[in-house]
Order: sequence, then structure tokens, then C-alpha cells
Amino acid sequence: MRATMIYGPHDIRVEDRPDPELHLPGDAIVRVVAACVCGSDLWPYRGVRSTEKPHPIGHEFVGIVEAVGDDVSVVSEGDFVVAPWAVSCGECPQCLNGVQVACDHRAAWGGTDEDGFPVDGGQGEGVRVPMADGTLVPVRGVTEPDEPLLKSLLTLSDVMGTGHHAALAADVGPTRSVVVVGDGAVGLCGVLAAKRLGAARIIAMSRHEDRAEIARKFGATDIVAERGKAAADKVRELLGGVLADSVLECVGTKESMDQALHCTRPGGSVGFVGVPAGGAELPIGLLFSKNISVGGGAASTRAYLPELLEDVLSGAIDPGLVFDSVMPLEDAAEAYAAMDERRAIKVMLVPGGTD
Repeated sequence: MRATMIYGPHDIRVEDRPDPELHLPGDAIVRVVAACVCGSDLWPYRGVRSTEKPHPIGHEFVGIVEAVGDDVSVVSEGDFVVAPWAVSCGECPQCLNGVQVACDHRAAWGGTDEDGFPVDGGQGEGVRVPMADGTLVPVRGVTEPDEPLLKSLLTLSDVMGTGHHAALAADVGPTRSVVVVGDGAVGLCGVLAAKRLGAARIIAMSRHEDRAEIARKFGATDIVAERGKAAADKVRELLGGVLADSVLECVGTKESMDQALHCTRPGGSVGFVGVPAGGAELPIGLLFSKNISVGGGAASTRAYLPELLEDVLSGAIDPGLVFDSVMPLEDAAEAYAAMDERRAIKVMLVPGGTD
């Protein structure tokens, strides 16, 4: 099969790899229908995180189940499935508490399962998914989704659930004012999540008109292009002299966290989901003095998939608008470059090419 490999900074290659095979009774083999590049994939691409040796990359995909192990009962051959970015057993205390990213039976992000088999590599033609019953979510009644639905289903593997996680962590709800820091796919999905949860005012921070336009479609009432103190001052002006009740931090840098905290009113809440880059930290003194609550972290998108899937299928939400580019899998290197250079918000990769 063909699969995307990362060799080092700015070195993405699509190569022939062995077809995935069942190794354990709980495995499933998924033929990838669509995958995508995640903002977190850009950290090793940019060299912020080191690549010790070449390896498959990608953790967001949807596809069709082609084979299952003897112990798999939730999904069957022929099912169209959404694969959340992290595998999980669904049965350990962490999974039962809705924190599947901390599943007792999987290693940390980008690692391997307990038997040492790779669980990364979604940007390819096929994937072996360990613990398939706890991980994969079948989309009943869907076999060949059209492109708009395919895009929205693909967001459920990561970015829509991650934006939702940020909104929940920031205590977003009716009557609340919200600021979203970050206008990438996660930030835009955070805007949509805030709207879905009934926020009264949603301020999206963006300097890019194409991204701001999607933010407006998702429910943003205001767009702020300023940064630093000027941005906080603008938020205060828009909200009648106070700062925001809830702030979603969707980038992962020191600057974005500083921005989020300085846009939060005393007693407000910050939900952070940006994968931390170098230098990101929390100033305890500021949190203490302003009584700001901070929550979030790696999103257990598996926990949110059922309710978000229902809204996608009903047409209540259309998160697939974050995909502004579709490319064949063979153009994965260009997909990374386009996102790195901010020529694309998010790129969907299609094995076998595009129509």
C-alpha cells in the first residue's frame, strides 16, 4: 500500500509500505477513504519536535472496515467508520471516565500499543486499528458519503471533538461570552462548539479573511485582528468594559496562552487544547490573583463522537467547512507545505486521487 512517511523537518514522502495485517483478536483493518494533516503534525514537520527515524504519520482518518479479529463485535466488515485520533479499549477506568486518551492499554500519543505494534500512520491507504471495539465508531446507514459529508465526518476524528473539548473545559454555555484564540481548524471548530453550546457572544481572533469568514459561518459574532494588549483591550471594548467569561486556547504556544489568559475576566475559565510547543507554560501567580480556572488538554474525541456524529448526520452542524483543500494522497508533501505556509486551513487527503 501507499503511505505517508516523515523523515525529518520538511521531508515528507509517500512510499510503498507493507499492507496492514491482523495481529491480535481485537484488531481491525480499515481501508482509508479520507485522511488529513493535523496541526500537531506540523510540529515534527517544522523540526519543533525531533524525528529520530523515519516513520508513518497521521492520526485522523475515516474508512471502511475490511477485516476484523475474532474478538471484534462492535464493528463488522463493510462498516464505514470514524477513527478517533487515539486508540482506546473502552473498558478500563480511564475510558469509563471518558478520558480515553489516558487508556490503561495504550501508550502515549504517537507511540505503540502494549504489544509494540504501530498505531500511527493514518495518512495511507490502510491502517491496522488495535482495540477496534473501543476505538472505532461505525456510521450506520452511510457507505459512500458525498464530499461535504465526508469532510464533516473526518473532522470528528479530531478537530471537531477537540474544539468541543476546549469549549467544555472553558465552561461555555448560555449567556457566556467566549473568545477563541487560534484560527486554525481546531479554533474554528471551537467557535462552532461554542455556538452549539449556546454562547451569547463569540469573539474569534483572526487576521485572515478566509478563516474569519468561516468563523462567522460557525457563529462568531465578532472578529478581532489585534494581538497582545491591544487584543485584550478590544475584547474589553466589545464586551462593554469586561473581559470574556470563557476563552478557548487552540494553538499551543507561549504567546497564545498569554493571549488567552489576558482576555479572561477574573473568575473566568480557559480551556486549552493546543498541543504545547516549546515555552508554553501557566503563570500560577496570575491564575491565583485573578481566580482563573484552567482545564483541557488532549481531547478524548472518542467520548464526544456519538453526540457530534448525530448532529453532523442531522445537518445541525457542518464542521467540514474547515477543509478548504482536497488533494490526492500522493501530494501529501504539498499538503504539509500548504498548511505550514498557511495557504490552506486544513487539507483532506484522498487515497487513489480526487475526482
